[in-house]
Amino acid sequence: MKKQTELSNRMLLDRVRVFKAMAHPSRLRMLEAISEREQCVCELQQLIGADISTVSKHLALLKQAGLVQDEKRGTWVYYRLLCPCLKTFMKCVDSVLEKPSSKRVKNRKSAACPRF
Repeated sequence: MKKQTELSNRMLLDRVRVFKAMAHPSRLRMLEAISEREQCVCELQQLIGADISTVSKHLALLKQAGLVQDEKRGTWVYYRLLCPCLKTFMKCVDSVLEKPSSKRVKNRKSAACPRF
């Protein structure tokens, strides 16, 4: 039982790391762009309007969380999504957010996620 609890705790901590990596507007915006097609760091810099070091730090967090992968091509670095289900997850979150907050709590069976 203890071993299963340790595994569960490790999995929970890993999930927390992924959610923390997504918990910034700039990183979410970059993930949305990368989910459409691979993106060069310079494209992501223009997208969020931040300096290259800030963009690189954001991308490092996303990479550490296992959400993106980078590939160096000459002097350019491109990022692609490693978690294709992210687009579906974001659509699910959006459909929940489209409902008035009072309905989100009262009527869980009508939520967009199939388990509710």
